[in-house]
Amino acid sequence: MNSIFKPKKILGGRARLASLAIFSAILYLPQAYALEKGSAAPAFDLNGIDGQVKLAKYQGKLIYLDFWASWCGPCRQSFPWMNELQNKYGAQGLQVIGVNLDARNEDARTFLAGTPAHFVIAFDPAGATPRNYGVRGMPSSLLIGPDGKVLFEHSGFKDADKVELEEKIKASLGVKN
Repeated sequence: MNSIFKPKKILGGRARLASLAIFSAILYLPQAYALEKGSAAPAFDLNGIDGQVKLAKYQGKLIYLDFWASWCGPCRQSFPWMNELQNKYGAQGLQVIGVNLDARNEDARTFLAGTPAHFVIAFDPAGATPRNYGVRGMPSSLLIGPDGKVLFEHSGFKDADKVELEEKIKASLGVKN
């Protein structure tokens, strides 16, 4: 497994937190992706909180696919926003899917106990799905059209990103302001 998705526990306490903060800051820089706009989104079939999560099941919907981990600070910030998106645009065809990359599902479940998700959650402790999507940092998200093709990709998450991302989602759904 690629070590980018599995921070090492070399340091303890505050030193470990500081190192994770630095590691995270580096990861959130915009990256080049393996998938290009218009390419087919790779299929996946993962275990989820409510059973199997298969990308094919959501064909015909606009999918906001988010890769996250329990140790990722910006991931924690993005969850309330993704809940809001699912609530606001779900009836118009949006499906948010969060793919957790923690090596232990228990870490993800602890995260979700404090930061609930009102959207589909899948687990990929082996990291195969993010490799197939060319993910290089946490969080990373893709918008996948109803035809299964990638519309755009985004790395990182901060409050300033919300407006642009939501505008792309609304435009893809055909939602008028």
